[in-house]
Amino acid sequence: MSFFNSAYLGNPPWDIGRPQHEFVRLANEGSVKGDVVDLGCGTGENAMLFASSGSRVLGIDSAPLAIAKAKAKARLRRSSAEFLVADALNLPTLKRTFDSATDCGLFHTFSDRERLLFARGLGETLRPRGRYFMLCFSDREPNDWGGPRRVTKDEIVQTFANGWRVDSIKAARFESANLGGGGHAWLASLTRTGPAHSD
Repeated sequence: MSFFNSAYLGNPPWDIGRPQHEFVRLANEGSVKGDVVDLGCGTGENAMLFASSGSRVLGIDSAPLAIAKAKAKARLRRSSAEFLVADALNLPTLKRTFDSATDCGLFHTFSDRERLLFARGLGETLRPRGRYFMLCFSDREPNDWGGPRRVTKDEIVQTFANGWRVDSIKAARFESANLGGGGHAWLASLTRTGPAHSD
């Protein structure tokens, strides 16, 4: 059983039982709209938030236990959000395209090679001028407690150098059950401007 799947045997610290505040704000602003894919959706809190605003939402995660919990929540809450076990590093296999993509804590789990693979696949999955909103741990967060890899602004810009426009990268907080005030994060907003390609 993978690390992430086994984490859902209990309650992992990133599963706070509610949508992340930064994504609530995006939903209230109407920034996330149309057909939405929530990447690394976990137990579905953010996906169900966007579905409640009227979007058609698909949440994907590679952890079957997370998806099982998300589906159970959606049934209980009568949410229209759909959930699927799928690999975010192979998004074209979804055979669907979307207007918006959201990512809460997925990007910072990738290696350098996986980041580029992810960006290419996402470029094929978002429609022209589609938006991607990503919340990840930033390099401002101390690493004395361990946790996921920290990400710099430059790393975000470099990963999405081909076929993307970086609209903004803002300091934010990543809420977590084991970080009282939340962790230092980046909230990045990007727009797909063309097909991704290799250098």
